[in-house]
Amino acid sequence: MAALGAAGGRAAAALLRRRGPGEPPAGLGAGPRRYRYKEKWAATAPRIPPTRLALHHFDVNYSLQLRDLWPSVRASLLCQQKYGALLNNFSAVDHVTQELELLNATDFVSEAPKKVLRSQRGAAAEEAGRGESRSQEGSGEEGRTAMQAETMTQAETSPPLRPSISSNIKCYTFPRGDITRFRPARPDALGLLDYYLMDAASLLPVLALNVQPDDFVLDLCAAPGGKTLALLQTGICGYLAANDVSISRTKRLYQILHSYVPKVIRETVSVTSYDGRDWGQLQGSTFHKVLVDVPCTTDRHSVMEEENNIFHRSRTKERQMLPMLQLQLLMAGILATKPGGEVVYSTCSLSPLQNEYVIERAVEIAETEFNISIHVEDLSHFRTLFQDTFSFFVDCRLGELVLPHLTANFGPMYFCKLRRM
Repeated sequence: MAALGAAGGRAAAALLRRRGPGEPPAGLGAGPRRYRYKEKWAATAPRIPPTRLALHHFDVNYSLQLRDLWPSVRASLLCQQKYGALLNNFSAVDHVTQELELLNATDFVSEAPKKVLRSQRGAAAEEAGRGESRSQEGSGEEGRTAMQAETMTQAETSPPLRPSISSNIKCYTFPRGDITRFRPARPDALGLLDYYLMDAASLLPVLALNVQPDDFVLDLCAAPGGKTLALLQTGICGYLAANDVSISRTKRLYQILHSYVPKVIRETVSVTSYDGRDWGQLQGSTFHKVLVDVPCTTDRHSVMEEENNIFHRSRTKERQMLPMLQLQLLMAGILATKPGGEVVYSTCSLSPLQNEYVIERAVEIAETEFNISIHVEDLSHFRTLFQDTFSFFVDCRLGELVLPHLTANFGPMYFCKLRRM
C-alpha cells in the first residue's frame, strides 16, 4: 500500500508540473485566467487625424455657404492640385515658351484680354445684326454702318478691358480638364531657374494690385515667396519690401530669390522678419501698394497634409484666433499705405469669417478709430477675364473667390482690393 501511495503522489506531482501557467489543477474545473500584467486602458479619447477634423469642420460650415456647390468643391480639395508655371523673366525663357506651347499650355494672363475682346466683338456683331434686322426699310445704309461702328467701339472699351493687367507677368497653364504635370524647373547658363511652379490662382492678388512704374510696394506676409517673385516679374517696382514674421519662412524666401533673381536685383529687395501687425507704426503711410496675404486655414493643405496642420488639437486656440490676426494684419497694411494707395487682401480659404467679414470689420475700424475712409474696389472684371481658367464663386459679397473645380483644380483663393481715400 505504501508503494501505491508513493506512486500516486509521483503521478499527481507530474500532472501539476505539466499544466500550463494559469491553468487550474486537474479535476478542479476551469477557473479564471491570471495574467502577469494588467490590461492597459487609454486615458484619452482616440486620436483623430487633423485632416479628418478639418474635413468635418468644412462639411459643417461650407455646405451651408456653398450649398449645392460644396460636394464638387469637396471632391476637388481631396484631389491633386493643378499648377501654373510662372515664367522667370530674369532667365532666358524663349525656348521655355516654345516648349510649353508645344505641350498645349497657354499664358492665361495675356490670353484672357484677347479672348474677352473676341467675345465682345462677336456679341457686338450679333447685336448689330439684330439692330439691322429691326431697322425700318426707310433707314439708309449710312445709318446702319454708323450703328455697327458705334456698337463695336462700345465693345472694345467696355469695363472688363479697362483695368490694366501687367503684360510682364507670364504664367502658363494647361486647359480645363488637362491634368498634365509640368516638369521641374531647370537652371539656365547663369544658374537661374526658368519658371516657378505655383497655384496659378495665387497670381490673381498680384494682378489685382496692378503695380505701376516706380511704385513703393510692400508684401507684408511674403514667405514662402511666390507672390514676391511675381511682383519682381513686373520689372517696375520702384521699391519692394518683403516681410514675414517667421525667420524660418524668411529663409525660404531668401532661397527663392537666390534661385530666380540676379544678385543686382536681389539687393534692391528689403527682406525683413518683423511682426506684420506693427508695420503701420514702423513705416506708416509709406507705400503705394500693399499686399496682405494673411495666414489662414489653408483649406487644401488642411484636408491633405498631417504635417503643420492648423486643425491639430494643439493648435485649436491658434485657429480660433485667426480672424483677429488677419484683421490686425490688414489694418497694419492699410496704415502703411499712402492716401490714394491700394491694399489687396488675400487668403487661400473659403471661409467668410476669414474673408468678407475681415474686410467689413477693417473698413469699419479704419473709419471709426483712424478717420480713414476705405473704398472696396469692384473686381468683377476678373471673373470675365479669367473665367476660362478659374471657377469663381458668383455669390461672393466682397472681392472675388476662386473655387476648386475638378476640371480647373486651382484655389481656393480669395482676394479683395481696398483703396485708402
